[in-house]
Amino acid sequence: MGRDAPIFLIRHGETEGNAARIVQLPDAALSPRGVAQAERLGRRLASEGIALILSSDLQRAVTTAEAVRRGTGAPIAFDPLLQERNFGALRGTPYSQLDFDLFAPDYEPPEGESWPTFHARVDRAWEAIRTRAAATDGPLAVITHGLVCRSIAARHVVLPNGVTAPERWENTSVTILDGPIPWRVRLLNCATHLSDHETSTNATAV
Repeated sequence: MGRDAPIFLIRHGETEGNAARIVQLPDAALSPRGVAQAERLGRRLASEGIALILSSDLQRAVTTAEAVRRGTGAPIAFDPLLQERNFGALRGTPYSQLDFDLFAPDYEPPEGESWPTFHARVDRAWEAIRTRAAATDGPLAVITHGLVCRSIAARHVVLPNGVTAPERWENTSVTILDGPIPWRVRLLNCATHLSDHETSTNATAV
């Protein structure tokens, strides 16, 4: 299948930091709710023929990837290029204590990544994803983070007419990309595998 197989772009499950609204720590683990979300994700993907899981090496993505492996039987490879944006010295800070916009285009967190630096890393990550997809005999599942999903969706793939990359990416949401170049979004930010009260209202099917 290789070059014609889809890429499943996925955000990790909920962490305690997500629930508490703090700037995420690099070693943040999934919350009990996030573990349940990841298990539901694994069941959703069980029939998709996933041939390889490519994951961020941060713990919240690793745990999510392991749930997908249990559901699909696919092997896992890790790539640090898929890590979330590094907010440096601000990691662990409650959002309620910030008196500025952490996500402002010109804001550079101390000891962290500016937007240009982060996007340049995501560019390398996207190239690595495409290389893996071309070499894999079947669909590729990519387990990463919300801002990485947003950067890829906004800058590297073709969205449906009138649709923009979401600001918020649901935990364990699935975005399906069809290639080859130009890669196009078939399904965007979809979390229908979760219970009704968790299901994304932002999902877009094309």
